[in-house]
Amino acid sequence: YCTYGGLDCVLWMARHPEAKPIHIMDETGTYNEKSPYKGMNSDEARKQILADLEEKGLLIKKEPMRHTTNVHERCGTPIEYIALNQWFIKYLDLKDEFLARGNELKWYPDHMRNRFENWVKGLQWDWCISRQRFSGVPFPVWYEKKTGKPIFAEEKDLPIDPLKRIPKGHTKEDTVPESDIMDTWATSSLTPQITAELFRTHPVFPKLFPMSLRPQAHDIITFWLFNTVVRSHLHNHCLPWKETMISGWALDPHGKKMSKSKGNVVEPQIMIGKSSADALRFWAAGSKLGDDLPFQEKDLLTGQKFATKLWNASKFAFMHLMDYNHEKHDLELVDRYILSKLSRIIEASTENFERYDYSKTKLDVESFFWHDFCDNYLEIVKDRLYNPDKRGEEAKRSAQFTLFETLLSLLKLMAPIMPFLTEEIYQAYYADLERKKSIHNSEWPAFSLIDEEAERIGQFVIDAVEHARRAKSERKVSLKTPIKQMFLRGKLTVEEFGLVYEEIKAATFAEEIEYEALPANSEMGFGCELEI
Repeated sequence: YCTYGGLDCVLWMARHPEAKPIHIMDETGTYNEKSPYKGMNSDEARKQILADLEEKGLLIKKEPMRHTTNVHERCGTPIEYIALNQWFIKYLDLKDEFLARGNELKWYPDHMRNRFENWVKGLQWDWCISRQRFSGVPFPVWYEKKTGKPIFAEEKDLPIDPLKRIPKGHTKEDTVPESDIMDTWATSSLTPQITAELFRTHPVFPKLFPMSLRPQAHDIITFWLFNTVVRSHLHNHCLPWKETMISGWALDPHGKKMSKSKGNVVEPQIMIGKSSADALRFWAAGSKLGDDLPFQEKDLLTGQKFATKLWNASKFAFMHLMDYNHEKHDLELVDRYILSKLSRIIEASTENFERYDYSKTKLDVESFFWHDFCDNYLEIVKDRLYNPDKRGEEAKRSAQFTLFETLLSLLKLMAPIMPFLTEEIYQAYYADLERKKSIHNSEWPAFSLIDEEAERIGQFVIDAVEHARRAKSERKVSLKTPIKQMFLRGKLTVEEFGLVYEEIKAATFAEEIEYEALPANSEMGFGCELEI
């Protein structure tokens, strides 16, 4: 009696159209008068069938067994199939055209294109867009009661609800309204067109479609993204947008997708209250495009520490920029070194943002900020800032220029990721100078000073300072402990070493430094011995 016991039965009926199905179940899951088990559901009917077979002596064997059953993803109810008339969009014959559209689209990351193509190639049915639910967008259709012939509303009368209106030229008695509503994807697949339509009377309207970008997660490529491409192809003969950026999921600590129905969702507002919105955004920006990212509350500490360090570094910089005259000055070598490194970060970050690879920008800027700027440059430059009488006013001005440019660029690079803190710092100092209301409508950093010579010599300074710092830490003495004697060797010329001698001496608190210049082709590299 069970015509549609599962998808295999549906496929079998499709292959054998000569077979006439017997529909024994109604929309409530209850067996009808065509079955001897009328009024029962499947669970009840199975038990009664077993009882009837036993009573008639027809049951040979009965034993417990386990098998896979398709169930509803939220409530776990086993799925049963019944035959109803549905509305479809015919598109199985358009697979090649959809694949061509998928190739036109720019994918970030590119490998997500494979999910789209695999879905298109695997399609076996036209798109069923009708649903039997209580609310949604209605189909503007009625049926003649006698013939069943559909009556379509006129386009000028749309939108229209057939349950509340009667078609022109007909009466309520001779028509039956369509009670089905459209599938969610049937309307959300028109998001670009619907959104653009809101601005039809605005000058920007012609520019809004096709749109620039569709950002979304990877799980709905086969639904939202694909169906949106379908509708745009059928209605507008083009793609709905030029590019798509595919993100991953936020996973719970057990590696499961966060879902309200599963109850494993972390409420963002609670995390914001504990750690700030910027700390949460900093964590989220660590996800690579297309990859899932597990969430643990302790991971927000990294963002908090970064925010605190950025605030403190800014306070330090502004303290030393009070008398900055904003004039152009000759730059010291270490200043050229950090600005050159910064220029490479700006260049790479710009390219990464253009590819929507925000996690790479976040990682690069974070590393540059902590290691190059805070741990090394700020420590090296302190002597020039605090002791202009010793190092010279021009040396101080060079450091001020570098502080000003580097911090401003870092704020702008991080503004898309930590918008609130960067805005607060920008307003405290830079907004008036740049005459901008916000960092978010200021110009993107374009400072460019690639200086390979400065990077080569500057790296020697960094190596020397880090070696001295590490040696003091191993001996458990203060980093300000003087070094009696420091012996350095490297591939800098004596003249080049002379350019950074004072920087190394001040940053390491060395009382005396001796240097040995190695030949350029020497197998030996940097070397350092010291006496504390």
